[in-house]
Amino acid sequence: GVVATACYVARLRGVRSAMPMFQALKACPDAVVLRPDMAKYQTAGRRIRELMLELTPLVEPLSIDEAFLDLSGTEALHGGIPARSLARLLRRIEQELGLTASVGLSYNKFLAKVASEIDKPRGFAVLGRADSPAFLVSKPVGIIWGVGKVFRQTLARDGITSIADLLPREEMDLVARYGSIGRRLYRFARGQDDRQVDPSSPTKSISAETTFDGDIADPAALLAELWPLCETVSRRLKKAALAGRGVTLKLKSADFKLLTRSRRLADPSCLAEVLYRAAKPLLEAEATGRSFRLIGIGAADLVDGALADPPDLLDPDRDRQARLEKAIDTVRARLGVDAIGKGRGLTS
Repeated sequence: GVVATACYVARLRGVRSAMPMFQALKACPDAVVLRPDMAKYQTAGRRIRELMLELTPLVEPLSIDEAFLDLSGTEALHGGIPARSLARLLRRIEQELGLTASVGLSYNKFLAKVASEIDKPRGFAVLGRADSPAFLVSKPVGIIWGVGKVFRQTLARDGITSIADLLPREEMDLVARYGSIGRRLYRFARGQDDRQVDPSSPTKSISAETTFDGDIADPAALLAELWPLCETVSRRLKKAALAGRGVTLKLKSADFKLLTRSRRLADPSCLAEVLYRAAKPLLEAEATGRSFRLIGIGAADLVDGALADPPDLLDPDRDRQARLEKAIDTVRARLGVDAIGKGRGLTS
């Protein structure tokens, strides 16, 4: 299996989320491994959300244990400034559920998220407009959403490792060099983020599946069914302007037993080719002679589509695949889904 999360002591030893368990135990041999209790987590998550909604209706969940709150104009209602309201919220969470939490309070979502990472656990940080320029300037560029390990390496080759390195750059130059994420680099480096807190429930995953007319055991036949599903999920991601940070394969055996396998991507993606390459080894590991009657593929842990498939100067194939799929999408938009496709789609 893989690590779902790690305590702070384990993180100091190098253990990270999504790390294979054998690597985690090698880095931290004395670790205590616990199986997830999702029902318990969901119950606690629902109660925390209820407590948040007592403060404001503007609650935007990010995950089971993280959310944005907009407390603008709530001072009179709660008889105090937002910082005091949030301090009371933390006390209630700990008293009722026995859980600790951290808060980042600022004037936009990006800075609130950054502030929430300060002094964990039980962190409480307030980042004001006057403080943010001096606070950001020394920070690594990796604090910006969408700047993952691979993209950090690309930026480093261009001499950009910190927020200070971004400040002299023009927005147009960053966009020309890195695409749409260049605008995010420019704005976030200056503490600018105009996104509003959106209380509507976010889409958690986008998937597609198919049930066969008869059970299939042949690995090649199963692989042939996988590709069109990846294309379907890719189209839905692009239409929704979303990207997935994880891929999940779903199989139902001839005796109706459900099996799922997941893999985390190096960077968020909406490309069918990336989904296929991630799902293919998962399928090959299971397609060893067993018969299946259903196959499905899903993109999970969704993020803004602007973060999808960041450029990598050392991997020109990624950009080539993105351009190829964009060309295919353009043709299909004019002439229909069946007008053009990759060769592997002809075998399905």
